[in-house]
Amino acid sequence: MTNLIKKFFCQCARPEGFLGRVMLRFMNFGHAPLTNWGLGHVDFHDGMTMLDIGCGGGATLKRLVKRSNGSNVYGIDISEESVEKARKVNKPLLNKQVFVRQGSASFLPWKDGFFDLVTAVETVYFWPDLPHCFREVKRVLKPGGQFVIMIEVIEGDSMWTNVVEGMTVYSPEQLKDILEQESFINVEVFRKTPTYATIKAKKKS
Repeated sequence: MTNLIKKFFCQCARPEGFLGRVMLRFMNFGHAPLTNWGLGHVDFHDGMTMLDIGCGGGATLKRLVKRSNGSNVYGIDISEESVEKARKVNKPLLNKQVFVRQGSASFLPWKDGFFDLVTAVETVYFWPDLPHCFREVKRVLKPGGQFVIMIEVIEGDSMWTNVVEGMTVYSPEQLKDILEQESFINVEVFRKTPTYATIKAKKKS
């Protein structure tokens, strides 16, 4: 693998600069099938308040708005480049229904019980201290709120873990176990061949 290709895929964790902007366009296109399928497992209703952690290029924010009439959708991403792209993609609704800010999954700057739904698309691989981050998600969820993780199932010895710095691979079953250890309930794993998985959990009512 050439150094340029390796540098490109290292942008998965925190897109920056020109390669980061290319990666964000790639993500918006490449994650669409997984996201559309995964969102099919969400219980949507009108007027939801929703958060997408690791919102990347902002495509998931657009999809969430369309699935709940009168909703407010928030996005957070550690990358300044991602925040800028997500704001551009959602410009017509920015600061009206869509709100995007920079930050980390390890500290979510919202009050307890704020969200009906939290989503995470292809991002938990990069979260530091996963149990702590899951506790943060649980904190900002309303009682009965949903947490939905969407991933491509990657083998532990995949080339991705060798190419992308800071990437930790989790199986759907490992994620399910951690969610249950952190007192999420009704944890379900959905799979779609060849590699898609959605893990859905709820906060206790």
